[in-house]
Amino acid sequence: MSKEVFGTSHVPLSPAVRAGDFVFVSGQVPVVGGKVVEGGIGPETRAVLENVKACLALAGATMGDVVKTTVWLRDRDDFPAFNAVYAEYFPHQPPARSTAESRLMIDIAVEIEAIAYAPR
Repeated sequence: MSKEVFGTSHVPLSPAVRAGDFVFVSGQVPVVGGKVVEGGIGPETRAVLENVKACLALAGATMGDVVKTTVWLRDRDDFPAFNAVYAEYFPHQPPARSTAESRLMIDIAVEIEAIAYAPR
């Protein structure tokens, strides 16, 4: 099985890695154009999922190929608002998911990583 990396980052990670038919997307944060998105959990979740979508596209995958996500929320009280936006991106047969409340590495409300199955 071959491994391909896609994208670049200012920290030591690859935004997306394809290993055979699987695509692994590193934890994405709500940063657009080098700046953290403002407006709270809704806009942040939307920005994160758009970043996930962009990373998947680099490796030839789509949101419909996602089989598992892991989500970290800064505040568990944001869970309902997070879910509302998340459901827009996975309206049918959503992927398996783990969600945890966690202190994050920068001052953001959400981080999401994804695994997709996208045979070539």
